Amino acid sequence: MFSKILIANRGEIALRIHRACKELGIQTVAVHSTADVDAMHVRLADESVCIGPPSSLDSYLNISSIMAAAEITDAEAIHPGYGFLSENAEFAEIVKASGITFIGPEPEAIRLMGNKVQARKTVAKYGIPVVPGSEGAIKSDKEALKLAKEIGFPVIIKAVGGGGGRGMKVVHAEPGLINAYSVAKTEAMQFFRNDAIYIEKFLEAPRHVEIQVLCDKHGNAIHLGERDCSLQRRHQKVLEEAPSPAVTPEQRNQLGKLAAETAAAIKYVGAGTFEFLFDKGNFYFLEMNTRIQVEHPVTELITGVDLVKEQIRVAAGEKLTLTQEEVVLEGCAIECRINAEDPQTFIPSPGVITEYHAPGGGGVRVDAGVYGGYRIPPHYDSMIGKLITWGGDRAEAMARMRRALDEYVIGGVRTTIPLHKRILQDGAFISGEYDLHFLERLLGGSK
Repeated sequence: MFSKILIANRGEIALRIHRACKELGIQTVAVHSTADVDAMHVRLADESVCIGPPSSLDSYLNISSIMAAAEITDAEAIHPGYGFLSENAEFAEIVKASGITFIGPEPEAIRLMGNKVQARKTVAKYGIPVVPGSEGAIKSDKEALKLAKEIGFPVIIKAVGGGGGRGMKVVHAEPGLINAYSVAKTEAMQFFRNDAIYIEKFLEAPRHVEIQVLCDKHGNAIHLGERDCSLQRRHQKVLEEAPSPAVTPEQRNQLGKLAAETAAAIKYVGAGTFEFLFDKGNFYFLEMNTRIQVEHPVTELITGVDLVKEQIRVAAGEKLTLTQEEVVLEGCAIECRINAEDPQTFIPSPGVITEYHAPGGGGVRVDAGVYGGYRIPPHYDSMIGKLITWGGDRAEAMARMRRALDEYVIGGVRTTIPLHKRILQDGAFISGEYDLHFLERLLGGSK
């Protein structure tokens, strides 16, 4: 096992990784920008290194600064968390070449699954269903139009190297296709330095369901059930739950088995997530995230498995601590992402937290790296933290979430707590009968 791990991230996930390390008896190194000098994970880490100014490009995305910090602190491994460099194959290669362990999959797996077209081809080879669409990148607007007519409108144009809703355009009829194709290519180049795009059939009212997998270096691969992440705004997840109220045990076992077998076949190592669109009883592969997910706590609460500790153990060469037969799903868990944003306009609300009280009690977990007096910087994602509740069934998990949201006090900045309260009172959410467009309907088309 490692004696010291550098955490190449910030905010709640950096604190989450720090806690897992301390429980395993591992020392931690926090890296931080000048804007994060007072961050909680920096305060608690055994060592800390400033790696640059507030800009992410000059700090959390600065590979040379991070590697220098690892070298001067004698860190044996680097945990990238999520976002930033977590799915950067070049970074993983540099870490590996430096004789330091990258806590994540091999660079080849990151590169393979990071390319949407190659990922599609790969999973299809192992029996995972994919949405009807192009076999590779589209080379011209004429080819795009021809394919769109073949698979039928509406279609969605996506960036091959994309994510987070960038470079994605939905086209409902032939007249809008050429312009959408051009805009998507421009956005793809702007955000991902790769203008390759592909086309898929657009499913109009699906759910977003994902399968969590864990794999070790000894060929063992398991799945830990699914999460429902259908509550999204502009392709950004807002609330997640596990298990999905729409997935049957038979569907879970079948899809989970396929995901685990595919992960093993590509020699995947660590924690990974297969994301799907679930439409009229059918699953269609969307993408694979080769890192820990923001929403991993809901899976932890229904399985009792610490995913971050498993990541660390696997990276150190140990076997998974459990087999597929030992994975048992109990109860239901819900996660609300608490953002420093106006709950109606969604404009970021950075500033000083003047008052802070986190909820507690049975079945309540708060993953947040803030405190009273902490200044939320304007330079990064607006997420303050995550509020997660567990219940013996979905009704109890919802009741605890309503109670916890009422208890949560964050003064000085605006937050999305009122939005989550509204969601938890909505009939469609309470019944579990919602899809990807739930929030659009709830907000009445608000931007």
